[in-house]
Amino acid sequence: MMLTNKKAALLVEDMYNELEVWVPYYRLKEEGVQVVVIGSGTALTYAGKYGIPITVDKSAKEVKVEDFDAVIIPGGYAPDKMRIHPEMVKLVKDAVNMGKVVASICHGGWMLASANIIRDRRVTSYIAIKDDLVNAGALWEDSELVKDGNIITSRKPDDLPAFCRSVIEALSK
Repeated sequence: MMLTNKKAALLVEDMYNELEVWVPYYRLKEEGVQVVVIGSGTALTYAGKYGIPITVDKSAKEVKVEDFDAVIIPGGYAPDKMRIHPEMVKLVKDAVNMGKVVASICHGGWMLASANIIRDRRVTSYIAIKDDLVNAGALWEDSELVKDGNIITSRKPDDLPAFCRSVIEALSK
């Protein structure tokens, strides 16, 4: 399936998890999706947890959610840095409210909690942030993949095959 008419925002900040950025990045591109790397605006290049850099295409201030079909939120410790930037949080919140695909893996759930959009929604995440998501009102479960409406969540890099398949399936509808 070729998704050449689809566009995804991939959010990054320092300390991102390399696997959770680069696997979806290339998997979506392989399907023809135009992937736009979005940073907070604090830098043009961000370093992953293991030092691998990524250069952004745009900052969150420079984009409109209407221009995207999906927002991908990788983990690592980057989401903790992302959520202090109102423009990044607004991008996630608006995407969910507009019914766009919003996919979060690992610590990416911090952005869902900060966007205040997971109350009474089923989600998963890395176990370390379970309490944060539950305290934000989420119905947390320990599963490889949880899809609740337009929100897709996974726990860790081992879940990337299911995560990427689910994002691609959601974009193909």
